[in-house]
Amino acid sequence: MKIALIGNQNSGKTTLFNLLTGSNQKIGNWPGVTIERKSGIIKGTDFELNDLPGIYSLSPYTSEEAVSRNYILDEKPDLIINIVDATSIERSLYLTTQLMELDCGVILALNMADMLEKKGLTIDEKVIERELGLQVVRISALKKTGIDELIEKIKVYDGKKNSVKTYPQPIEAAIEEVSDTLSDDNNKRFVAVKLLERDVLYNIDSDSVVMSCIKALENRYGMDTEMMIANFRYDFVGEVVSKAVRQEKKGATITQKLDKVFLNKWAALPIFAVIMCLIYFLAVGFVGSFTVDFIGDLMDKLGVIVGDGLKNLGASDWSLSLVRDGIIAGVGAVLGFVPQLIILFLCISVLETSGYMSRIAFMLDKVFKRFGLSGKSLIPFIVGSGCSVPGIMTARTVEDESERCATVVLTPFVPCSAKLPIITLFTGTFFGSLGWLAAAGMYLMAIAIILVTAICLKKFYFKGSPSNFISELPEYKLPSPRYVLRDVVEKTAAFIKRAGTIILLCSVVIWFLLSFGWNFKYGVDIEDSILASIGNCLAWLFYPILGEWSWAATVSAIQGLVAKEQVVSSMAVIAGLAEDAGGASILNAAIYSFFTPASALGFMIFNLFSAPCIGAIGAMRRELGSTKAMFKAVALQTTIAWVLAVIVAGVGNLILLL
Repeated sequence: MKIALIGNQNSGKTTLFNLLTGSNQKIGNWPGVTIERKSGIIKGTDFELNDLPGIYSLSPYTSEEAVSRNYILDEKPDLIINIVDATSIERSLYLTTQLMELDCGVILALNMADMLEKKGLTIDEKVIERELGLQVVRISALKKTGIDELIEKIKVYDGKKNSVKTYPQPIEAAIEEVSDTLSDDNNKRFVAVKLLERDVLYNIDSDSVVMSCIKALENRYGMDTEMMIANFRYDFVGEVVSKAVRQEKKGATITQKLDKVFLNKWAALPIFAVIMCLIYFLAVGFVGSFTVDFIGDLMDKLGVIVGDGLKNLGASDWSLSLVRDGIIAGVGAVLGFVPQLIILFLCISVLETSGYMSRIAFMLDKVFKRFGLSGKSLIPFIVGSGCSVPGIMTARTVEDESERCATVVLTPFVPCSAKLPIITLFTGTFFGSLGWLAAAGMYLMAIAIILVTAICLKKFYFKGSPSNFISELPEYKLPSPRYVLRDVVEKTAAFIKRAGTIILLCSVVIWFLLSFGWNFKYGVDIEDSILASIGNCLAWLFYPILGEWSWAATVSAIQGLVAKEQVVSSMAVIAGLAEDAGGASILNAAIYSFFTPASALGFMIFNLFSAPCIGAIGAMRRELGSTKAMFKAVALQTTIAWVLAVIVAGVGNLILLL
């Protein structure tokens, strides 16, 4: 049996999907978590469950609605599980009325039942069953209650379809008349209603039965049929809710009290800035003050131990250098930042699951609209703080095409986890104990660059009006330790995997190019190496930033196009070979030889805001729809980064001279 799981955003859909299938999809208490269809098998059965994007209706005005609607109409599932937020049932049941029009059975899962008492609500699910003609199960996906009962109802589902009528008799008669003209027997009632609504996917002949029915209904009710049908849906839902739901009078909830602070007109943005500073204080300052040096020392000792072991085994000089100066130095330099990343992932995950992220999008919506974006654009930016690839993909949640493309181009400006080693290395080296404050400044600077660039994109490239941002603000919740831990472990494992694959391979390549000349003879002076000659051909590009000729910094920056972590790894390998010593502890000293404080800041800014890694560039290609558009985006990002870096380095040098 093929089953579809569908519901509003923030309804707990992905959590339920994970419980039913044992899957491991991302959990977040904010919209846009599920951006495409995901499939799994319900535990203890052979039933296929498909998790569809969170939507509010089956009108194809957004990419999420299109994905869900296309799946339902094309794949024809045997059963739909409609998960509903029981604490906001009136808003949730609008989608249910549309699902009832399909030729498919529907089971209604009333989620968050554990929170009803806190909100002073009582719901009689028997009344809902009677009024809607659907099976209803009360569940709590978070507390894992009612799940077995839901699975049991799925197992015994008998194929019965809904027969409840939701509209007044004139509209029902029009639906019947239009249905009789349809040749396809699948979902005839649903299609007929969509035709009467003048659905954008259907071309309606002016002389057709559909048009005559539309004109008759509009004359009768004095409004266009789309608004008319929507109003009657809401009237139907209102009647059901009035019969099934009772509200007890209670004082202000915890969520309402917290929102008075976090959504305060004057305090909201300063609080957000403080939270970001606190995150970087914990990740870069508090942890970074000892973990990087600690792991660096471990890598040094590991290099010595492995080197001595290889010598005792009679290893050649080149193999010894490869392992110590290439692999251990390159990979170790990146692994030293893992503890900081864990703290960063932990903080972001807590904000996501608590419900604060949706508040950030809401409060920045007015600000973003002035720059051609909306609050929905903030969601990809937040996701991009972990990794630019899913952030770019999350831009699909933005309805307006121009705004969506602009969001795709702007998302890589957000400092992702791969850029944290660059931020930590440079800010820690030149700003000492205040490195965390400089790191937070880089994040806030990214927001400023995004907004300014958005104005340019709106004026010259992606012209259009920002979409309206409508989102249900979820209740604040205590983050689930289980989901937070799983999210942090997944992200950390992905980072370590990159260190063990891409970074390892790149480090070996860098070592080879540094250790051999064009005659492929091992042991040449580093200045005569293949890499040095390549770097010298391109070093002029970075001369305005660095203020001196540096092939080493040049090739390190270019390596960032493969993976941003590789900027640090590349410098570690170069420094190790230059000083004839492996490990990560030499890196800070090497930074001083590569850069001045001003040029270091400019170099860091270039690497933070230039074109992202290969994976993110590929994601941009898919989302923008063409290679040409992707190259334009890469050129724009890199140009902006270069200009900013030159300006910052130039101003910094002037300040140092004063």
